[in-house]
Amino acid sequence: MKGTVLSVGFIPLVDSAPLIVAQEMGFAAEEGIALDLRRAPSWSSLRDMLSFGQVQAAHMLSPVPVATALGLGGARAKLSAVSVLSINGTVIGVSNTLAQKMRGQGHSFDFRDAYAAGNALIAAAGARLRIGVPFPFSMHAELLYYWLSALGLPAPQGVDIKTVPPSLMAEAIKAGEIDAFCVGEPWGSIAVENGVGELLLPGSAIWAFAPEKVLAVRSDWAEQEAELMGRLIRCVGRAGQWLAAPSSRLLRSELLARPEYLNMSAEILDRSFDGRLVISNAAGERHVKQFMEFSSGAACFPWRSQAEWIGGQLAARLGLDRPAALAAARSVFRSDLYRAAHAGTSTDMPGASSKVEGGVLTPMAVASESGQIILQPDQFFDGRLFEPSSG
Repeated sequence: MKGTVLSVGFIPLVDSAPLIVAQEMGFAAEEGIALDLRRAPSWSSLRDMLSFGQVQAAHMLSPVPVATALGLGGARAKLSAVSVLSINGTVIGVSNTLAQKMRGQGHSFDFRDAYAAGNALIAAAGARLRIGVPFPFSMHAELLYYWLSALGLPAPQGVDIKTVPPSLMAEAIKAGEIDAFCVGEPWGSIAVENGVGELLLPGSAIWAFAPEKVLAVRSDWAEQEAELMGRLIRCVGRAGQWLAAPSSRLLRSELLARPEYLNMSAEILDRSFDGRLVISNAAGERHVKQFMEFSSGAACFPWRSQAEWIGGQLAARLGLDRPAALAAARSVFRSDLYRAAHAGTSTDMPGASSKVEGGVLTPMAVASESGQIILQPDQFFDGRLFEPSSG
């Protein structure tokens, strides 16, 4: 029997994988639903598709529901992040000209040291840096602002941040419209493949466990269709577990490579899953542990403290009332709905819905509802901690 069909929007990125896998591998069908996956050309169009009810759920940048709750970006409908789809998975890249200048000044492109990479970038830039990001309210932008400001370059005041759709990032850097970029894979690797740029740093070198994409729904739909939404949350979570399993390695990239999804080489997509990225044609490959996570370390759990961090960053940058911004941000990462969706299942839940962000330096066991969850390292590159306002 055909299940209830849910329309779900996505952008062609590797971190849309949980949605694609949920449909293609039958996890959605096992929950009695089918996912009508609709590819969007840009984040603004996808946000609007969700806001105006053209899709019922979406693969979404984690700051978008927070920004919407703060009245930013023009979206009208309130949005809820009901689970996290992916952790990390972004790369920072530079033009060939800038890379050559950085090498001439002694930078080694080790793809690990955020201090060294940032200082080398600032020193080589000379004039005002032009950096492409996929959307103004994105983890890409927030990581850049945090990183550059911590290194002494006021951001956004001291840089020009330009919005460029992910699939056009390589073209923008080739055309000389931007000097650098922060983008989700595989579009950084495409810039390398096309010979127009080099990779400087993974986003995880700035924040080791950043919530990159979320499963977003309209808040009114979440309340009206709680049972249906629970099915969606569960099937996407099972897809994340499948993606994390070694046995999925041969098939996962082949699924995403299909024309209706990412429509590109499976070999390039493999690099993201394995964390083995070719940073330039000359410098070869670098391996990044925890480059992209779909399941381990309670990766899918929508921690309210993560939302608060995003809200705090937006408040500081845009001059908003901080306590109000933190409260509004906390309300859109719906750990309550995530818990309800998994009630009665074997999925383990953290004992709290907020935690200190940046304090886990090595894998650490924490109390959970049915045992222990092993949290993965989540430190910020400069060692700062973020204390949430509530538990």
